[in-house]
Amino acid sequence: MLGGCSKKLGEVQAPIEEPAAFSASGTAVLPDRWWTAFDDPVLNELVETALDSNLRLQANWQQFQAALAVVDRESSFLWPQAEAYAGASIDRPEQDFSSGEDLQIGVGASYEIDLWGRIRAGVQAEKFRAQATFLDHQAAAMTLSAETAITWYRLITTAKQLELAEEQIEINQNIMKLIRNRFASGQVRAVDILRQEQLLESTRDQKIFYERQLQILENDLSVLLGKPPQNEFNLPEKSLPKLPLLPDTGLPLELIRRRPDVRQAYNLVLAADRELAQAIRAKYPRLSLDVSGEFVSQSYNDLFRNWAYTLAGNLVAPVFYGGRLRAEAERTEAVKEQRLYEYGQTVLTSFREVENALIREIAQKQRIDVTERRLELAQKTNGQLRIEFLNGMSDYLDVLLGLDEEQQLQRDLLDARQELLEIRIALYRSLAGGLEMPEIP
Repeated sequence: MLGGCSKKLGEVQAPIEEPAAFSASGTAVLPDRWWTAFDDPVLNELVETALDSNLRLQANWQQFQAALAVVDRESSFLWPQAEAYAGASIDRPEQDFSSGEDLQIGVGASYEIDLWGRIRAGVQAEKFRAQATFLDHQAAAMTLSAETAITWYRLITTAKQLELAEEQIEINQNIMKLIRNRFASGQVRAVDILRQEQLLESTRDQKIFYERQLQILENDLSVLLGKPPQNEFNLPEKSLPKLPLLPDTGLPLELIRRRPDVRQAYNLVLAADRELAQAIRAKYPRLSLDVSGEFVSQSYNDLFRNWAYTLAGNLVAPVFYGGRLRAEAERTEAVKEQRLYEYGQTVLTSFREVENALIREIAQKQRIDVTERRLELAQKTNGQLRIEFLNGMSDYLDVLLGLDEEQQLQRDLLDARQELLEIRIALYRSLAGGLEMPEIP
């Protein structure tokens, strides 16, 4: 009969093809606390504060504590269940008959012998589920650290964009004064002044946008740190860090063993397997023992003089439940297969995230190089156009268009560098494991 029980899973293999190596890899070792790779003390402090104070993460931790309590609850069924009881009744008839009192004090215990491991399978399922809950907390912590880093560097970039907008406004105002003077001498047309005013107002609009965005990012960062967004929040001035060396991506199978979300899906497969075993073993007979002892008397004085005990054993075997037990076994088997395919999908997603981050980083570096060359050419072109304009050799429209393009390229370059940092953060997040992880007893 024991041979008919579900086999316990050993190593779960994801239902996917064997993966090849990642398309690129570096040499730098990625620490578990991946954000320290940027060598940014402010970022380190922000992430540590978020991990300690973020309310969403704390709620996630309490979910893990609840899962541990479920493990303790299910484990209690492996031990005898004991109860004490006491009772008293008084019989007073309406006729003049002698009244009686019945007094009882006793203790009882019951214990189900786990012949086929049904109870243990349930406990194992809850342990795997608790481990999956903890790994979900680890994945949430990694996500929170990535959100904090991205928000912090977006805040820095937005502050730089705001500074750039103020510089561009000053440049455009100075040029406005210049062309107004040349208009007075008949060297430019009125339409040139209007076009320059349009460019000036456009840069002012950019300034308003970045001021608003800066406040929104400060609010977002406050909430990530578990602080009210309306409270004053001062951050030091910082620059974007230099991009660290590309990390060693390792082998795809190492990623499976490292990432908390993949390991969470793996533990859910194991939990589903133990639930299947529990459902199968529920179809076998159950052996339980009951023992009780009690004192019974008709007066308080004699209560503890006479006592009796009972010892009983019961063997209960399912005979006909209308297919309920079989249906439950089929349901749990389907859930197990569902979890297995979900595990495979999680593995594929983890591979995709690493590959996409590598592809995007290579392309983004190329885009930054192109943008830097375009900006350099635009600055040289504008310098030449201004000389020609001052010498009356070209129209101001050429100068205006060149100035507009140059200022836009300056903004694009800041955004491109920020995007490169976000891509690297995504790569770190895709490769990172969890933090320190206790084993579920």
